[in-house]
Amino acid sequence: MSEKQAIAISTDYDERPWGNYRVLDEGPDYKVKRIEVLPGKRLSYQKHAHREEHWMIVRGTAMVTLDGEDIMMNPGDVVDIPITSAHRIQNPGDVNLVFIEIQRGTYLGEDDIVRLQDDFGRIQ
Repeated sequence: MSEKQAIAISTDYDERPWGNYRVLDEGPDYKVKRIEVLPGKRLSYQKHAHREEHWMIVRGTAMVTLDGEDIMMNPGDVVDIPITSAHRIQNPGDVNLVFIEIQRGTYLGEDDIVRLQDDFGRIQ
C-alpha cells in the first residue's frame, strides 16, 4: 500500500492556519496523527492536562520548544512531551515539516489544550 493510499483511509482530517493533520489510528487511550506544518508556521505554545505526546520528525526540520528550551530536530529525531509540559513545534525550513504524533492518556479530545501563546488569536 502506498503512502497516499494509507493516508486516504482515514476520514479524520483537519486544515489549520499552520497546516493540517490526519488521524491515522486511535483507541480509547491513544491516538496517532500525521501532522504537516507549512514553512515559517508554528503551532500554539500549549499544554495538556490529560495526555502525553511522542513526536517523530519524518520530513523537514523542526524547532521544538519544550518548557522554554528550544531543540532543533531533523528526520528520525524524536521527543517526548510529558503531561502538563508547555510545548510547541515550528517549521523554520522552506519545505513542509511532517511529523508523527502519538498521544496517550485518559482523554484525547482537541479541547484538552491550554494555549499559552498563539500566532492566530486562539488564546483561551
